[in-house]
Amino acid sequence: MIEWLVEPLQFGFMQRALLVSLVAGLVCAVLSCWVTLIGWSLLGDAVSHAVLPGVVLAYVLGMPFSVGAFLFGSLAVGLIAGVRSTTRLKGDAAIGVVFTGLFALGLVLVSRIPSQVDLNHILFGNVLGVTDFDIAQVLIIAAGVLAVAALKRRDFTLYAFDPTHAHAIGISPRWTGTLLLAMLALTVVVALQAVGVVLVTAMLIIPGATAFLLTKRFPRMLLTAAGLSVLCSVTGTYLSFHVDTSTGGMIVLCQAVVFAIAHLLAPGQGLLPRALRRRAVVGDRTTAVTTPPVS
Repeated sequence: MIEWLVEPLQFGFMQRALLVSLVAGLVCAVLSCWVTLIGWSLLGDAVSHAVLPGVVLAYVLGMPFSVGAFLFGSLAVGLIAGVRSTTRLKGDAAIGVVFTGLFALGLVLVSRIPSQVDLNHILFGNVLGVTDFDIAQVLIIAAGVLAVAALKRRDFTLYAFDPTHAHAIGISPRWTGTLLLAMLALTVVVALQAVGVVLVTAMLIIPGATAFLLTKRFPRMLLTAAGLSVLCSVTGTYLSFHVDTSTGGMIVLCQAVVFAIAHLLAPGQGLLPRALRRRAVVGDRTTAVTTPPVS
């Protein structure tokens, strides 16, 4: 077991991959709690796919891909808000139109410059090939997002549960929502290094959804989501090394397995505990009916 844990650490690329995976898992998990409570899962999917043309253009122009990803993520959010405010379309339709359109634009750009951009690295991540510059970029963005999350956690939580009350006590729902959306776009930039465009959505949803099944208190939800996400990121990276599979895919697969276990066994909302409680209630009723009265 010790050899299984130590062997990957002998390689520099695995040390960098573990660091980026751990940081990405932590940032995504923290933000996923608010995304889950507010109901922004589809919006997270939209932002993660909409950054593709920005990443491609950044590579072509020789710029840090985070710049292009953040600009197009912000553009996607603005376009979604614009479509919703100027048409009678509901939010899910506006999101679907914008993110599919931008994602298609990214695919077209990739097809026009195949020699300069590796589509697989963009779509599915390339955490084993991150450079020192990439690591510095991830650490700076992650530190900024986590710092804002720590400072504004009460505002974000109140906005998620009751935006009307938040407005009544002086918290601007519009400003708070805009700040969360900006953090969402930056978090997508961090996670792109680990799992790519396609799987970012999973890292933004599964940790929060899993923690939501396991606890009813938001502070515990944050800690549970962060702990499980970091554990899955490290475990997935190790497994991808030993089994020789996609690192991003293995990380998300570990998260999906943990969610399935929580869905089955969670004390309050798991399928098995609920079935046992129903059976106990039925058994008590049957006993009460069949037991003769004491004379």
